[in-house]
Amino acid sequence: MQQIFSRAALGAASLTFAGTAPVMAQSIDEKVNQLFADSTGWFVSFIFSPFPGTSFPWIVAWLVVAASVFTLYFAFVQFRNFGHAISLVKGDYSDPNDAGEVSHFQALATALSGTVGLGNIAGVAVAVGIGGPGATFWMILAGLMGMASKFTECTLGVKYRNEYPDGTVSGGPMYYLTKGFAERGLPGGKILAVLFSIFCILGALGGGNMFQANQAHQQISGIVGEYPGWITGVIFAAVVFAVIVGGLKSIARVTEKVVPFMGVTYVLAALVIIIMNADQIGWAFGQIFEGAFTGLGVAGGMVGALIQGFKRAAFSNEAGVGSAAIAHSAVRTKEPITEGFVSLLEPFIDTVVICTMTALVIIISGQLVTDPETGLYIVGESGMIQTADGSSGVSLTSAAFASAFSWFPYVLALAVVLFAFSTMISWSYYGLKAWTYLFGEGKNKEIVFKVIFCIFVIIGAAANLGPVIDFSDAAIFAMAVVNVFGLYFLMPIVKRELQSYSARLKSGEIRKFH
Repeated sequence: MQQIFSRAALGAASLTFAGTAPVMAQSIDEKVNQLFADSTGWFVSFIFSPFPGTSFPWIVAWLVVAASVFTLYFAFVQFRNFGHAISLVKGDYSDPNDAGEVSHFQALATALSGTVGLGNIAGVAVAVGIGGPGATFWMILAGLMGMASKFTECTLGVKYRNEYPDGTVSGGPMYYLTKGFAERGLPGGKILAVLFSIFCILGALGGGNMFQANQAHQQISGIVGEYPGWITGVIFAAVVFAVIVGGLKSIARVTEKVVPFMGVTYVLAALVIIIMNADQIGWAFGQIFEGAFTGLGVAGGMVGALIQGFKRAAFSNEAGVGSAAIAHSAVRTKEPITEGFVSLLEPFIDTVVICTMTALVIIISGQLVTDPETGLYIVGESGMIQTADGSSGVSLTSAAFASAFSWFPYVLALAVVLFAFSTMISWSYYGLKAWTYLFGEGKNKEIVFKVIFCIFVIIGAAANLGPVIDFSDAAIFAMAVVNVFGLYFLMPIVKRELQSYSARLKSGEIRKFH
């Protein structure tokens, strides 16, 4: 997830309700924070607690083990069907008459807009800053395996979705946990679905919304100077509402333009820097491989690098959390497995391409300080590797890019703002689908949630509610606990779908439309 660990790195500036009574507002912030920290602290520390005697959070192991199980169970589906996934996104097999609301490409863009963001920019800087270049290797490995988790949950999302007479659909873990468990004669599906929905709404309002608004405000005020956060909040809330009030189709129309634009701009800038330092590429990969197995002097050595890499991948691409299955459920197709194939591209783009680009730029631009005699990284008292100008998080990524282009921090600020905006509109849809699962479908019920969501945009930008957002992050990973538990019971259904589809593709029964 993009939020966690980026937060520590970004050092959330204390934003006050500006204007009439900043002192009073500050105390309201503090009271809310204190209340929340006291009542929910146990839940947060439970979700992110490490195994005894280590610094390895059990929730990361939960996600990485699941990814490994699905990778082996489906016989490395993410590599065998990678080419076919690209054909599907291009629309080669798309029948325009199939039920669903969006194309394969739009579903992928909407789900990606929920995961690509601050985690790729700030989170990677934190991982490399603590775990060294070697963390990149483990991050890529976890990203490649996470593709199988995504494949499993998104196939089920389409298979068990609800299709309504007006052409809209609702799908996601709450539906496949209920229907899939019932189909297999297993108890408890409904309870898991309700739990998942509650966690999803909490996650959507905090990490998928308030934190994003807060970060966007910090980036904008960093460029134009300090001004009250509620102004950013009101502008963002108005734009977000204008997009989400039109439902998923309008969200998809926005994300299919914003996400490729942001992603391509960011990757191109990274490539230019890498090409300008072409003589260093071999050395950088050497650092990544050597660091992955020796640690090159970082805190915790090889294990330290592994923990940081796995942590970053798990939090960045959300494979196993179940959120993306909600967006992918709305695709136009009659073959659930096709969306499984399309979704496995998501961790690849998010973690293997974009996160790796960030890491390479930081390594190649010489931001991390090494000891000239031993070649090992110099680790400061905080456990972070010393950097050229002492920066970390978003500012470390910014400094790395600025080493080649002095104007790049402006592009990065724009990217962060766009990433924050697209994350918000995707998570508004995830929260909405959990809301309608709990309270029933209907226009009025939808508007209630959308208005609540936009109010939280303003609160997020205007206030600094650390413990509230920490709780929300914990809720997002609580979704993964419920979701992965369910996936273990439902994976045989996915295997049947996969075998049936592969056989029909081979025999020529499934053929290209274009």
